[in-house]
Amino acid sequence: MADKTKFIQELSTKYETSGESILLGKGMLDGEVVREVDVRLPLKTINRHGLIAGATGTGKTKTIQVFAEQLSRAGVSSLVLDIKGDFSGIAEAGTENKIIEERYAKTGLSYTPQAFPVELMTISGAKGVRMRATVTEFGPVLLSKILGLNETQSSIMSIVFKYCDDKGLPLIDLEDLKKVLQYVTSDDDGKAELVENYGSISPASLGAILRSIVALEQEGAKTFFGEPSFHVEDLLKSRNGMGVVNVMRVDDIQNKPNLFSTFMLSLFAEIYLTFPEEGDSGRPKLVLFIDEAHLIFNEASKILLSQIETMVKLIRSKGVGIYFITQVPGDIPENVLSQLGLKIQHALRGFTAKDRKEIDKAIENYPVTEYYNAGELIQNLGIGEAFVTALSEKGIPTPLVHTFLISPESRMGTLTPQEIDTLTSHSELVQKYQTSVDKESAYEILTKRMSAEKEEAPKAAVPKSTSKKEPEKAGVFEQILKSPMTRTFGNTLMREGVKAILGMLGLKSTSRRRY
Repeated sequence: MADKTKFIQELSTKYETSGESILLGKGMLDGEVVREVDVRLPLKTINRHGLIAGATGTGKTKTIQVFAEQLSRAGVSSLVLDIKGDFSGIAEAGTENKIIEERYAKTGLSYTPQAFPVELMTISGAKGVRMRATVTEFGPVLLSKILGLNETQSSIMSIVFKYCDDKGLPLIDLEDLKKVLQYVTSDDDGKAELVENYGSISPASLGAILRSIVALEQEGAKTFFGEPSFHVEDLLKSRNGMGVVNVMRVDDIQNKPNLFSTFMLSLFAEIYLTFPEEGDSGRPKLVLFIDEAHLIFNEASKILLSQIETMVKLIRSKGVGIYFITQVPGDIPENVLSQLGLKIQHALRGFTAKDRKEIDKAIENYPVTEYYNAGELIQNLGIGEAFVTALSEKGIPTPLVHTFLISPESRMGTLTPQEIDTLTSHSELVQKYQTSVDKESAYEILTKRMSAEKEEAPKAAVPKSTSKKEPEKAGVFEQILKSPMTRTFGNTLMREGVKAILGMLGLKSTSRRRY
Protein backbone atom coordinates (compact mmCIF):
# COMPACT_ATOMS: atom_id res chain seq x y z
CA MET A 1 0.00 0.00 0.00
CA ALA A 2 1.07 3.55 -0.74
CA ASP A 3 2.18 5.87 2.04
CA LYS A 4 -1.01 7.83 2.85
CA THR A 5 0.76 10.50 4.89
CA LYS A 6 3.22 11.18 2.08
CA PHE A 7 0.34 11.18 -0.43
CA ILE A 8 -1.59 13.79 1.59
CA GLN A 9 1.42 16.01 2.05
CA GLU A 10 2.57 15.88 -1.58
CA LEU A 11 -0.81 16.18 -3.28
CA SER A 12 -2.13 18.85 -0.92
CA THR A 13 0.95 20.95 -1.59
CA LYS A 14 0.84 20.51 -5.36
CA TYR A 15 -2.88 21.34 -5.63
CA GLU A 16 -2.80 24.17 -3.09
CA THR A 17 -3.68 27.60 -4.49
CA SER A 18 -3.09 31.05 -3.05
CA GLY A 19 -5.49 32.82 -5.40
CA GLU A 20 -8.98 32.08 -6.68
CA SER A 21 -9.68 28.47 -7.60
CA ILE A 22 -12.44 25.99 -8.39
CA LEU A 23 -12.96 22.63 -6.70
CA LEU A 24 -13.31 19.46 -8.75
CA GLY A 25 -13.33 16.90 -5.95
CA LYS A 26 -11.20 14.95 -3.48
CA GLY A 27 -8.12 12.82 -4.03
CA MET A 28 -8.32 9.03 -3.78
CA LEU A 29 -5.74 6.45 -2.69
CA ASP A 30 -6.16 2.67 -2.77
CA GLY A 31 -9.82 3.11 -3.67
CA GLU A 32 -10.63 5.32 -0.67
CA VAL A 33 -11.55 9.01 -0.66
CA VAL A 34 -8.92 11.13 1.10
CA ARG A 35 -10.78 14.16 2.48
CA GLU A 36 -7.58 16.05 3.23
CA VAL A 37 -6.69 16.34 -0.48
CA ASP A 38 -8.67 18.98 -2.36
CA VAL A 39 -8.25 18.80 -6.14
CA ARG A 40 -8.40 22.47 -7.07
CA LEU A 41 -7.71 24.33 -10.30
CA PRO A 42 -6.31 27.88 -10.13
CA LEU A 43 -8.54 30.29 -12.02
CA LYS A 44 -5.47 31.94 -13.54
CA THR A 45 -4.59 28.74 -15.47
CA ILE A 46 -8.09 27.95 -16.78
CA ASN A 47 -7.32 29.76 -20.05
CA ARG A 48 -4.56 27.20 -20.73
CA HIS A 49 -7.24 24.90 -22.15
CA GLY A 50 -7.97 21.26 -21.42
CA LEU A 51 -9.34 17.83 -22.29
CA ILE A 52 -12.17 15.87 -20.66
CA ALA A 53 -12.18 12.29 -21.98
CA GLY A 54 -13.70 8.95 -21.17
CA ALA A 55 -15.90 6.14 -22.41
CA THR A 56 -19.65 6.57 -22.78
CA GLY A 57 -21.45 6.58 -19.44
CA THR A 58 -18.43 7.37 -17.26
CA GLY A 59 -19.65 10.84 -16.22
CA LYS A 60 -18.10 13.34 -18.66
CA THR A 61 -21.25 15.45 -18.96
CA LYS A 62 -21.59 15.70 -15.18
CA THR A 63 -17.94 16.78 -14.96
CA ILE A 64 -18.60 19.57 -17.45
CA GLN A 65 -21.65 20.56 -15.41
CA VAL A 66 -19.62 20.74 -12.19
CA PHE A 67 -16.92 22.71 -14.01
CA ALA A 68 -19.42 25.21 -15.43
CA GLU A 69 -21.14 25.56 -12.04
CA GLN A 70 -17.87 26.32 -10.29
CA LEU A 71 -16.93 28.88 -12.94
CA SER A 72 -20.35 30.53 -12.68
CA ARG A 73 -20.03 30.75 -8.91
CA ALA A 74 -16.65 32.47 -9.43
CA GLY A 75 -18.30 34.98 -11.79
CA VAL A 76 -16.83 33.48 -14.99
CA SER A 77 -19.09 32.99 -18.03
CA SER A 78 -18.98 29.87 -20.18
CA LEU A 79 -20.31 28.57 -23.48
CA VAL A 80 -21.23 24.86 -23.55
CA LEU A 81 -21.90 23.15 -26.87
CA ASP A 82 -24.66 20.78 -25.86
CA ILE A 83 -24.57 18.16 -28.60
CA LYS A 84 -26.47 15.43 -26.76
CA GLY A 85 -29.12 17.87 -25.55
CA ASP A 86 -28.80 16.91 -21.89
CA PHE A 87 -27.11 19.96 -20.39
CA SER A 88 -29.90 22.53 -20.15
CA GLY A 89 -30.95 21.32 -16.68
CA ILE A 90 -28.19 23.48 -15.20
CA ALA A 91 -30.80 26.27 -15.24
CA GLU A 92 -32.80 24.48 -12.51
CA ALA A 93 -31.83 23.38 -9.00
CA GLY A 94 -30.97 19.72 -8.49
CA THR A 95 -32.74 17.27 -6.21
CA GLU A 96 -30.94 15.44 -3.43
CA ASN A 97 -31.17 11.65 -3.52
CA LYS A 98 -29.55 8.65 -1.86
CA ILE A 99 -26.67 8.47 -4.34
CA ILE A 100 -25.80 12.14 -3.86
CA GLU A 101 -26.09 11.83 -0.07
CA GLU A 102 -23.64 8.91 -0.07
CA ARG A 103 -21.28 10.73 -2.42
CA TYR A 104 -21.11 13.89 -0.33
CA ALA A 105 -20.83 11.91 2.88
CA LYS A 106 -17.56 10.48 1.55
CA THR A 107 -16.16 13.90 0.71
CA GLY A 108 -17.28 15.63 3.91
CA LEU A 109 -18.73 18.44 1.81
CA SER A 110 -22.29 19.76 1.95
CA TYR A 111 -24.70 19.53 -0.98
CA THR A 112 -26.72 22.67 -1.73
CA PRO A 113 -29.20 22.36 -4.64
CA GLN A 114 -28.86 25.46 -6.80
CA ALA A 115 -29.92 26.82 -10.19
CA PHE A 116 -27.46 28.78 -12.31
CA PRO A 117 -28.06 31.68 -14.73
CA VAL A 118 -28.46 30.30 -18.26
CA GLU A 119 -28.94 31.57 -21.80
CA LEU A 120 -30.00 29.08 -24.46
CA MET A 121 -28.26 29.68 -27.81
CA THR A 122 -29.03 28.39 -31.30
CA ILE A 123 -27.73 28.61 -34.87
CA SER A 124 -30.90 26.99 -36.21
CA GLY A 125 -34.57 27.62 -35.67
CA ALA A 126 -34.66 26.24 -32.13
CA LYS A 127 -35.78 28.41 -29.23
CA GLY A 128 -33.03 30.56 -27.83
CA VAL A 129 -30.69 33.40 -28.71
CA ARG A 130 -30.16 33.43 -32.48
CA MET A 131 -26.47 33.56 -33.44
CA ARG A 132 -25.94 35.00 -36.93
CA ALA A 133 -23.18 36.48 -39.08
CA THR A 134 -23.15 38.16 -42.47
CA VAL A 135 -21.47 36.88 -45.64
CA THR A 136 -19.34 40.05 -45.72
CA GLU A 137 -17.99 39.34 -42.24
CA PHE A 138 -16.73 35.95 -43.35
CA GLY A 139 -14.81 37.26 -46.33
CA PRO A 140 -14.03 35.46 -49.60
CA VAL A 141 -11.17 33.23 -48.45
CA LEU A 142 -12.89 31.58 -45.49
CA LEU A 143 -16.20 31.30 -47.33
CA SER A 144 -14.46 29.65 -50.29
CA LYS A 145 -12.83 27.08 -48.05
CA ILE A 146 -16.11 26.29 -46.33
CA LEU A 147 -17.78 25.90 -49.73
CA GLY A 148 -14.97 23.60 -50.85
CA LEU A 149 -14.06 25.71 -53.89
CA ASN A 150 -10.92 25.10 -55.93
CA GLU A 151 -8.27 27.74 -56.58
CA THR A 152 -9.95 29.16 -59.68
CA GLN A 153 -13.36 29.30 -58.03
CA SER A 154 -11.85 30.90 -54.92
CA SER A 155 -10.30 33.61 -57.11
CA ILE A 156 -13.71 34.27 -58.61
CA MET A 157 -15.17 34.61 -55.11
CA SER A 158 -12.50 37.19 -54.26
CA ILE A 159 -13.35 39.11 -57.45
CA VAL A 160 -17.05 39.09 -56.55
CA PHE A 161 -16.34 40.40 -53.03
CA LYS A 162 -14.08 43.14 -54.48
CA TYR A 163 -16.80 44.09 -56.96
CA CYS A 164 -19.37 44.35 -54.15
CA ASP A 165 -16.99 46.40 -51.99
CA ASP A 166 -16.33 48.81 -54.85
CA LYS A 167 -19.99 49.16 -55.81
CA GLY A 168 -21.44 49.38 -52.32
CA LEU A 169 -23.41 46.13 -52.51
CA PRO A 170 -23.74 44.67 -48.99
CA LEU A 171 -23.51 40.86 -48.84
CA ILE A 172 -25.70 40.04 -45.86
CA ASP A 173 -27.03 36.56 -46.62
CA LEU A 174 -26.54 33.85 -49.24
CA GLU A 175 -29.37 35.25 -51.36
CA ASP A 176 -27.30 38.41 -51.81
CA LEU A 177 -24.31 36.37 -52.96
CA LYS A 178 -26.36 34.33 -55.42
CA LYS A 179 -27.97 37.47 -56.83
CA VAL A 180 -24.60 39.11 -57.42
CA LEU A 181 -23.32 35.99 -59.19
CA GLN A 182 -26.42 36.02 -61.36
CA TYR A 183 -26.05 39.71 -62.17
CA VAL A 184 -22.36 39.69 -63.12
CA THR A 185 -22.82 36.66 -65.40
CA SER A 186 -26.04 37.80 -67.11
CA ASP A 187 -26.23 39.65 -70.41
CA ASP A 188 -27.04 42.89 -68.61
CA ASP A 189 -24.54 45.66 -67.87
CA GLY A 190 -23.17 43.64 -64.96
CA LYS A 191 -21.34 41.10 -67.12
CA ALA A 192 -19.73 43.74 -69.34
CA GLU A 193 -18.74 45.79 -66.35
CA LEU A 194 -17.17 42.81 -64.58
CA VAL A 195 -15.23 41.70 -67.67
CA GLU A 196 -13.95 45.21 -68.30
CA ASN A 197 -12.76 45.95 -64.77
CA TYR A 198 -12.30 42.65 -62.93
CA GLY A 199 -12.32 39.62 -65.24
CA SER A 200 -14.83 37.10 -66.53
CA ILE A 201 -16.57 34.15 -64.89
CA SER A 202 -17.08 30.96 -66.87
CA PRO A 203 -20.51 29.26 -66.75
CA ALA A 204 -18.88 26.08 -65.40
CA SER A 205 -17.29 27.90 -62.47
CA LEU A 206 -20.51 29.75 -61.76
CA GLY A 207 -22.44 26.48 -61.68
CA ALA A 208 -19.94 24.90 -59.29
CA ILE A 209 -20.07 27.87 -56.91
CA LEU A 210 -23.86 27.97 -56.93
CA ARG A 211 -24.10 24.22 -56.26
CA SER A 212 -21.78 24.61 -53.27
CA ILE A 213 -23.88 27.47 -51.92
CA VAL A 214 -27.06 25.41 -52.26
CA ALA A 215 -25.40 22.49 -50.45
CA LEU A 216 -24.47 24.80 -47.57
CA GLU A 217 -28.02 26.15 -47.49
CA GLN A 218 -29.33 22.61 -47.15
CA GLU A 219 -27.30 22.27 -43.94
CA GLY A 220 -29.22 25.19 -42.48
CA ALA A 221 -26.94 28.07 -43.42
CA LYS A 222 -29.92 30.21 -44.45
CA THR A 223 -30.75 30.71 -40.79
CA PHE A 224 -27.13 31.37 -39.86
CA PHE A 225 -26.21 34.05 -42.39
CA GLY A 226 -28.02 37.34 -41.85
CA GLU A 227 -28.52 40.26 -39.50
CA PRO A 228 -28.37 41.24 -36.73
CA SER A 229 -24.93 39.72 -36.27
CA PHE A 230 -24.24 38.21 -32.87
CA HIS A 231 -21.93 40.23 -30.61
CA VAL A 232 -19.54 37.97 -28.70
CA GLU A 233 -19.50 40.43 -25.81
CA ASP A 234 -22.99 39.13 -25.03
CA LEU A 235 -21.39 35.85 -23.92
CA LEU A 236 -19.85 37.68 -20.95
CA LYS A 237 -23.01 38.41 -18.98
CA SER A 238 -23.39 37.91 -15.24
CA ARG A 239 -26.35 37.90 -12.87
CA ASN A 240 -26.16 38.50 -9.16
CA GLY A 241 -22.40 38.07 -9.31
CA MET A 242 -22.62 34.69 -11.09
CA GLY A 243 -21.32 34.09 -14.60
CA VAL A 244 -23.96 33.14 -17.16
CA VAL A 245 -23.75 29.62 -18.61
CA ASN A 246 -24.51 29.93 -22.33
CA VAL A 247 -25.86 26.59 -23.54
CA MET A 248 -25.52 26.14 -27.30
CA ARG A 249 -27.84 23.39 -28.50
CA VAL A 250 -26.30 21.69 -31.55
CA ASP A 251 -27.69 18.17 -31.26
CA ASP A 252 -27.77 17.69 -35.05
CA ILE A 253 -24.09 18.45 -35.67
CA GLN A 254 -23.53 15.00 -37.19
CA ASN A 255 -25.65 16.04 -40.19
CA LYS A 256 -24.24 19.57 -40.52
CA PRO A 257 -20.45 19.45 -40.21
CA ASN A 258 -19.81 22.35 -42.59
CA LEU A 259 -22.31 24.61 -40.87
CA PHE A 260 -20.86 23.76 -37.50
CA SER A 261 -17.28 24.39 -38.56
CA THR A 262 -18.47 27.67 -40.10
CA PHE A 263 -19.90 28.66 -36.75
CA MET A 264 -16.84 27.53 -34.79
CA LEU A 265 -14.37 29.46 -36.93
CA SER A 266 -16.47 32.61 -36.93
CA LEU A 267 -16.86 32.42 -33.16
CA PHE A 268 -13.15 31.86 -32.48
CA ALA A 269 -12.12 34.59 -34.90
CA GLU A 270 -14.64 37.11 -33.59
CA ILE A 271 -13.57 36.49 -30.00
CA TYR A 272 -9.93 36.94 -30.96
CA LEU A 273 -10.65 40.12 -32.92
CA THR A 274 -12.98 41.64 -30.32
CA PHE A 275 -11.64 40.79 -26.87
CA PRO A 276 -8.70 42.87 -25.60
CA GLU A 277 -5.44 41.29 -24.51
CA GLU A 278 -5.76 40.15 -20.91
CA GLY A 279 -2.18 39.52 -19.86
CA ASP A 280 -1.89 37.93 -16.42
CA SER A 281 -5.35 38.91 -15.18
CA GLY A 282 -5.61 36.09 -12.63
CA ARG A 283 -8.91 34.74 -14.01
CA PRO A 284 -10.41 33.77 -17.37
CA LYS A 285 -12.98 35.90 -19.14
CA LEU A 286 -14.78 33.07 -20.93
CA VAL A 287 -14.52 29.27 -21.09
CA LEU A 288 -15.70 27.22 -24.07
CA PHE A 289 -16.71 23.56 -23.65
CA ILE A 290 -16.86 21.65 -26.93
CA ASP A 291 -18.64 18.36 -26.30
CA GLU A 292 -18.22 15.34 -28.62
CA ALA A 293 -15.11 17.02 -30.07
CA HIS A 294 -14.30 13.93 -32.15
CA LEU A 295 -17.24 14.86 -34.40
CA ILE A 296 -15.51 18.14 -35.20
CA PHE A 297 -12.13 16.63 -35.99
CA ASN A 298 -13.52 13.61 -37.85
CA GLU A 299 -16.32 15.20 -39.86
CA ALA A 300 -15.86 18.96 -40.09
CA SER A 301 -14.28 20.87 -42.97
CA LYS A 302 -10.52 20.98 -43.50
CA ILE A 303 -10.41 24.68 -42.69
CA LEU A 304 -11.37 24.00 -39.09
CA LEU A 305 -8.80 21.24 -38.76
CA SER A 306 -6.02 23.40 -40.17
CA GLN A 307 -6.78 26.47 -38.05
CA ILE A 308 -7.85 25.02 -34.70
CA GLU A 309 -4.27 24.66 -33.47
CA THR A 310 -3.50 28.28 -34.31
CA MET A 311 -6.68 29.48 -32.63
CA VAL A 312 -5.95 27.46 -29.46
CA LYS A 313 -2.55 29.13 -29.24
CA LEU A 314 -3.80 32.64 -29.91
CA ILE A 315 -7.08 32.82 -28.05
CA ARG A 316 -5.75 32.13 -24.56
CA SER A 317 -4.10 35.58 -24.58
CA LYS A 318 -7.62 36.97 -24.67
CA GLY A 319 -8.50 35.27 -21.40
CA VAL A 320 -10.42 32.45 -23.10
CA GLY A 321 -10.06 28.74 -22.27
CA ILE A 322 -11.15 25.96 -24.65
CA TYR A 323 -12.02 22.50 -23.33
CA PHE A 324 -12.50 19.54 -25.67
CA ILE A 325 -14.73 16.69 -24.52
CA THR A 326 -14.44 13.34 -26.28
CA GLN A 327 -14.17 9.60 -25.68
CA VAL A 328 -10.46 8.96 -26.12
CA PRO A 329 -7.52 11.40 -26.17
CA GLY A 330 -6.56 10.05 -29.59
CA ASP A 331 -9.60 11.82 -31.05
CA ILE A 332 -7.69 15.10 -30.63
CA PRO A 333 -4.81 15.85 -33.05
CA GLU A 334 -1.39 15.72 -31.39
CA ASN A 335 -0.63 19.38 -32.12
CA VAL A 336 -3.82 20.41 -30.34
CA LEU A 337 -3.44 17.90 -27.49
CA SER A 338 -0.01 19.29 -26.64
CA GLN A 339 -1.57 22.71 -26.02
CA LEU A 340 -3.99 21.46 -23.35
CA GLY A 341 -2.89 22.18 -19.77
CA LEU A 342 -5.68 20.32 -17.94
CA LYS A 343 -6.57 16.67 -18.51
CA ILE A 344 -9.53 15.01 -16.83
CA GLN A 345 -9.58 11.35 -17.85
CA HIS A 346 -12.56 9.17 -17.00
CA ALA A 347 -12.46 5.40 -17.49
CA LEU A 348 -11.34 3.90 -20.79
CA ARG A 349 -12.36 0.41 -21.89
CA GLY A 350 -9.81 -1.97 -23.41
CA PHE A 351 -12.12 -4.28 -25.36
CA THR A 352 -10.04 -4.35 -28.55
CA ALA A 353 -6.39 -4.05 -29.57
CA LYS A 354 -7.13 -0.51 -30.78
CA ASP A 355 -8.66 0.35 -27.40
CA ARG A 356 -5.57 -0.91 -25.58
CA LYS A 357 -3.35 1.20 -27.81
CA GLU A 358 -5.43 4.25 -26.93
CA ILE A 359 -5.02 3.43 -23.23
CA ASP A 360 -1.25 3.13 -23.59
CA LYS A 361 -1.17 6.42 -25.50
CA ALA A 362 -3.20 8.16 -22.79
CA ILE A 363 -0.94 6.87 -20.00
CA GLU A 364 2.16 8.09 -21.82
CA ASN A 365 0.84 11.65 -21.61
CA TYR A 366 0.47 11.56 -17.80
CA PRO A 367 3.13 12.42 -15.23
CA VAL A 368 4.78 9.34 -13.72
CA THR A 369 3.24 8.45 -10.35
CA GLU A 370 4.25 6.12 -7.54
CA TYR A 371 0.74 6.00 -6.10
CA TYR A 372 -1.16 4.28 -8.92
CA ASN A 373 -0.82 1.59 -11.54
CA ALA A 374 -2.27 3.99 -14.09
CA GLY A 375 -2.58 1.47 -16.93
CA GLU A 376 -4.73 -0.84 -14.80
CA LEU A 377 -6.67 1.75 -12.82
CA ILE A 378 -7.73 3.78 -15.89
CA GLN A 379 -9.87 0.82 -16.97
CA ASN A 380 -11.47 0.47 -13.54
CA LEU A 381 -12.33 4.05 -12.61
CA GLY A 382 -15.86 4.28 -11.24
CA ILE A 383 -18.58 6.59 -12.52
CA GLY A 384 -17.77 10.09 -11.33
CA GLU A 385 -14.09 9.27 -10.85
CA ALA A 386 -11.24 10.47 -13.05
CA PHE A 387 -7.52 10.90 -13.38
CA VAL A 388 -6.65 14.59 -13.17
CA THR A 389 -3.48 16.48 -13.98
CA ALA A 390 -3.46 20.24 -14.36
CA LEU A 391 -1.19 23.27 -14.15
CA SER A 392 -0.22 24.91 -10.88
CA GLU A 393 -0.33 28.68 -10.41
CA LYS A 394 3.26 28.75 -11.67
CA GLY A 395 2.32 26.80 -14.79
CA ILE A 396 3.98 23.57 -13.62
CA PRO A 397 2.13 20.28 -14.33
CA THR A 398 0.58 18.83 -11.17
CA PRO A 399 0.90 15.17 -10.14
CA LEU A 400 -1.61 12.68 -11.50
CA VAL A 401 -4.38 12.21 -8.95
CA HIS A 402 -7.24 9.74 -8.85
CA THR A 403 -10.13 12.14 -8.16
CA PHE A 404 -13.54 11.55 -6.60
CA LEU A 405 -15.52 14.27 -8.38
CA ILE A 406 -18.25 16.24 -6.67
CA SER A 407 -21.79 16.09 -8.07
CA PRO A 408 -23.58 18.93 -9.86
CA GLU A 409 -25.83 21.02 -7.65
CA SER A 410 -28.15 21.80 -10.55
CA ARG A 411 -30.50 19.38 -12.27
CA MET A 412 -28.77 16.45 -13.96
CA GLY A 413 -31.09 16.33 -16.96
CA THR A 414 -32.94 18.46 -19.48
CA LEU A 415 -35.43 21.28 -19.17
CA THR A 416 -39.05 20.62 -20.03
CA PRO A 417 -40.57 22.44 -23.05
CA GLN A 418 -42.49 24.64 -20.62
CA GLU A 419 -39.30 25.54 -18.74
CA ILE A 420 -37.56 26.37 -22.03
CA ASP A 421 -40.47 28.64 -22.98
CA THR A 422 -40.25 30.43 -19.64
CA LEU A 423 -36.47 30.81 -19.84
CA THR A 424 -36.44 32.20 -23.39
CA SER A 425 -39.47 34.46 -22.89
CA HIS A 426 -37.67 36.30 -20.08
CA SER A 427 -34.36 36.61 -21.95
CA GLU A 428 -33.30 40.07 -23.10
CA LEU A 429 -30.82 38.52 -25.54
CA VAL A 430 -33.53 36.41 -27.16
CA GLN A 431 -35.52 39.57 -27.78
CA LYS A 432 -32.43 41.39 -29.06
CA TYR A 433 -31.58 38.80 -31.71
CA GLN A 434 -34.92 37.11 -32.37
CA THR A 435 -36.14 39.24 -35.28
CA SER A 436 -34.00 39.16 -38.39
CA VAL A 437 -33.28 42.50 -40.05
CA ASP A 438 -33.91 42.51 -43.79
CA LYS A 439 -32.17 45.75 -44.71
CA GLU A 440 -31.68 46.75 -48.34
CA SER A 441 -28.67 44.81 -49.56
CA ALA A 442 -27.22 43.43 -52.79
CA TYR A 443 -30.30 41.33 -53.57
CA GLU A 444 -32.75 44.24 -53.38
CA ILE A 445 -30.44 46.73 -55.11
CA LEU A 446 -29.68 44.47 -58.05
CA THR A 447 -33.26 43.24 -58.40
CA LYS A 448 -34.44 46.83 -58.79
CA ARG A 449 -31.63 47.62 -61.18
CA MET A 450 -32.25 44.57 -63.38
CA SER A 451 -35.97 45.37 -63.52
CA ALA A 452 -35.23 48.95 -64.49
CA GLU A 453 -32.84 47.84 -67.23
CA LYS A 454 -35.46 45.49 -68.69
CA GLU A 455 -38.01 48.31 -68.77
CA GLU A 456 -35.51 50.56 -70.53
CA ALA A 457 -34.48 47.87 -73.05
CA PRO A 458 -37.02 48.91 -75.77
CA LYS A 459 -35.57 52.43 -75.68
CA ALA A 460 -32.18 51.06 -76.65
CA ALA A 461 -33.16 51.27 -80.34
CA VAL A 462 -32.93 55.05 -80.08
CA PRO A 463 -29.21 55.96 -80.43
CA LYS A 464 -27.69 57.69 -77.45
CA SER A 465 -24.64 59.88 -77.59
CA THR A 466 -21.51 58.24 -76.25
CA SER A 467 -20.87 61.25 -74.08
CA LYS A 468 -24.04 60.60 -72.06
CA LYS A 469 -23.91 56.82 -71.77
CA GLU A 470 -21.02 56.61 -69.31
CA PRO A 471 -22.26 59.40 -67.06
CA GLU A 472 -25.65 57.67 -66.88
CA LYS A 473 -24.04 54.39 -65.85
CA ALA A 474 -21.77 56.17 -63.42
CA GLY A 475 -24.76 57.98 -62.03
CA VAL A 476 -26.36 54.72 -60.88
CA PHE A 477 -23.30 53.75 -58.85
CA GLU A 478 -22.85 57.29 -57.62
CA GLN A 479 -26.35 57.17 -56.14
CA ILE A 480 -25.60 53.81 -54.53
CA LEU A 481 -22.28 54.95 -53.12
CA LYS A 482 -23.77 58.12 -51.65
CA SER A 483 -26.72 56.39 -49.99
CA PRO A 484 -26.85 56.22 -46.14
CA MET A 485 -27.02 52.42 -46.33
CA THR A 486 -23.76 52.29 -48.28
CA ARG A 487 -21.99 54.62 -45.87
CA THR A 488 -22.97 52.26 -43.03
CA PHE A 489 -21.71 49.33 -45.07
CA GLY A 490 -18.48 51.16 -45.82
CA ASN A 491 -17.90 51.80 -42.13
CA THR A 492 -18.39 48.08 -41.47
CA LEU A 493 -15.67 47.20 -43.97
CA MET A 494 -13.14 49.73 -42.65
CA ARG A 495 -11.50 47.68 -39.93
CA GLU A 496 -8.03 47.48 -38.53
CA GLY A 497 -5.83 44.83 -40.12
CA VAL A 498 -5.92 41.42 -38.51
CA LYS A 499 -2.65 39.76 -37.54
CA ALA A 500 -1.26 36.48 -38.82
CA ILE A 501 -3.61 33.82 -40.08
CA LEU A 502 -6.82 35.68 -39.27
CA GLY A 503 -5.93 38.38 -41.75
CA MET A 504 -5.16 35.73 -44.35
CA LEU A 505 -8.61 34.27 -43.85
CA GLY A 506 -10.24 37.58 -44.77
CA LEU A 507 -12.34 37.72 -41.60
CA LYS A 508 -13.96 40.97 -40.54
CA SER A 509 -14.94 41.85 -36.98
CA THR A 510 -18.52 42.72 -36.08
CA SER A 511 -17.46 44.38 -32.84
CA ARG A 512 -18.21 47.89 -34.06
CA ARG A 513 -21.45 47.16 -35.87
CA ARG A 514 -24.57 48.92 -34.68
CA TYR A 515 -28.12 48.08 -35.60
